[in-house]
Amino acid sequence: MRETSLYGPVKQFLEGLGLAVKGEIGGCDLVALNGGDPPVVVICELKLSFNLELVLQAVDRASACDEVWLAAKLSRGGKGREADKRFRNLCRRLGFGLIGVAEDETVHLLLSPAAPAPRRDPRRRSRLVDEHRRRRGDPALGGGSRAPIMTAYRQDALACARAMAAGPKRPRDLAPVAPKAAAILQRNVYGWFERVERGLYSLTPAGREALLRWPQG
Repeated sequence: MRETSLYGPVKQFLEGLGLAVKGEIGGCDLVALNGGDPPVVVICELKLSFNLELVLQAVDRASACDEVWLAAKLSRGGKGREADKRFRNLCRRLGFGLIGVAEDETVHLLLSPAAPAPRRDPRRRSRLVDEHRRRRGDPALGGGSRAPIMTAYRQDALACARAMAAGPKRPRDLAPVAPKAAAILQRNVYGWFERVERGLYSLTPAGREALLRWPQG
């Protein structure tokens, strides 16, 4: 069992609270926004068990959001760390919410977050909000870090690649599908593009392989 198996139930739970949820943003397993302006930013970290590493991750995330949740699989017999009053009191003092996921994927609210006032990191928070809003759909399962993450930038690069599958294109030709196409082609982070002549780009073999790997972007 992997952390990604917790993502679906936790996402559904938070969506039930009126939040828009997306996985693997800015190193966070899950980032959720409400509909406000500015939005309330919620971060949730996933682990197979409640442990110190999960708490430390949450402490690190606290400066970038308004609420932090910790989610983990409930232990068999209910005798795990989630039943430890000291652990709950620690999370309560830190203002973290606790979510337990049972074997049948039932989600249990163990502790509601009571957000204190940690020092905020507005630049980091802004990057999370920007990535959440730019990303099309929710293409990455929270809790997974081994496979390449489908970021908004990768989505835009794939949109350029799909448009170039039939032949070379100029950045202005790609603007309808990727407004930042010129920068994407010039930076060529993934090695998917090559310049044929001034202002004209085509796909590399790596770019065509990317279209096969991510046919839906």
